[in-house]
Amino acid sequence: MAGGLTLPARLRRLRAAGHWTTPRRVRALTAAVLAALLLMIGLTASLLTGARDAVDEIGHRTAPQAERAADLYFALGDMDAQAANLLLVGADSQHAGQRDGVHNTYEQRRAQADSDLEQATEAVGGSAAARQAARAELDALGQYEGLVARMDEQEGAAKAGPGHPPADALATYRQATDLLRTQLLPGADQVAKSNADAVDRRYADERSALGSGFWELLGSGLLVLIAIAVLQRTLAVRYRRLLSPPLLLAGVLTLAGLIWAVTLTSGTSDRLHTAKVDAYDSVLSLGRAQAVAYDSNADESRWLVDPERAGQYQQSFLDKSQQIAGFDGIADYSGYLPRLSAAVNAHHTAADAVDFRGYLGDELRNITFPGEQQAADKLLDDYLTYQQDDAKIRELNGQGKLADAITFDTGTNPGQSDGDFTALSNDFDTVVGINQQAFHQAVSQSDDDLGAGSAAGLGVLGAGALVLAVLAVRPRLREYR
Repeated sequence: MAGGLTLPARLRRLRAAGHWTTPRRVRALTAAVLAALLLMIGLTASLLTGARDAVDEIGHRTAPQAERAADLYFALGDMDAQAANLLLVGADSQHAGQRDGVHNTYEQRRAQADSDLEQATEAVGGSAAARQAARAELDALGQYEGLVARMDEQEGAAKAGPGHPPADALATYRQATDLLRTQLLPGADQVAKSNADAVDRRYADERSALGSGFWELLGSGLLVLIAIAVLQRTLAVRYRRLLSPPLLLAGVLTLAGLIWAVTLTSGTSDRLHTAKVDAYDSVLSLGRAQAVAYDSNADESRWLVDPERAGQYQQSFLDKSQQIAGFDGIADYSGYLPRLSAAVNAHHTAADAVDFRGYLGDELRNITFPGEQQAADKLLDDYLTYQQDDAKIRELNGQGKLADAITFDTGTNPGQSDGDFTALSNDFDTVVGINQQAFHQAVSQSDDDLGAGSAAGLGVLGAGALVLAVLAVRPRLREYR
């Protein structure tokens, strides 16, 4: 007991009409207005701070790390393609210039892979398992580079002609490519998957938070406006004043802050969707497709240079082609090109006809930005051209024209395999660039919207509403002193 009254007695006293004098009503309603305002301000601060952190994490850390991981897979695949091309072009003086060009490309990709892996190692943070995986990948890359260097020396010492590598160089290359296929590429794939999963989780969490936060924020804002309206009516009835200008202005500031906050919340949610689903998912899918394409391009060279493993490399080429643009019911390579040709023709007839799965299928079903459809269609056309080039390489080799097959495979002019593959790679870069630009625009816009200016502006509105609510009732309460 307190003051001689039991709790039920005190509750009955509070319910009694005589207990709620005008000052008490005004103070209680003012407290309700201030509490609701503080709730709204707290929800706004929490929601927009979380959104800003999510945009920063996805836009500036996790997503770029995932792109670097995909780039590592691409660099590794092309390194091995260039290593196979070294065996193909030979080491005789007649092909020294072509060999130098292959060497230069290999060195570019080696530096790229080293840089990507170094950045991935720095980004793993405190995860012991991730650090161990990164170290294992670094060790494997060092072993691979050592094997390719030894293969190069062995072939150079033998001054081998095109397509006829010495047995020791071919054996060393087999060790290198097996290491890449069984350890390096799966390791790079795991790094990429881990980063992509992190982006997916952060995006899903933040979209859910923004969705629920939108309604919580809207509800708290309406609660403030209702409390202000009730207080305004009480002042009008009890003090015979039609309007309280400070309280009216507090309501205006509250409404302005509410509209601003829910607009930021809704806009950030929409831009996160644009950045993640419309842009980033396409960047990741296309980056992986490009990496797989480079690895399949290496399978062509492997197939030519190592007849004993030709069946294995042909199946590997088909498997990777199916990852890029896949079809059900393909039993062997001979059935792939006709299905692809028919699907490309159907797509030209109707843009929404995408009769294949795989990375290109995912992209063509996720066309969003200006110019993306045309760029993606050109990519599909050039992919078909590259597949037709591959069929020609196999046809020439089957006719016993190994030298012609090598020339066509390694030729860099338009109409030759590597030349057409360069066009295909440029197409990938174009479509990726369109989506990357959209991603960065969405992230940049969110950075601007959620910056210090918005925080300061919303803070001023909230503080102003709090002060005005107090100022509105102080003169009235003084009348009772």
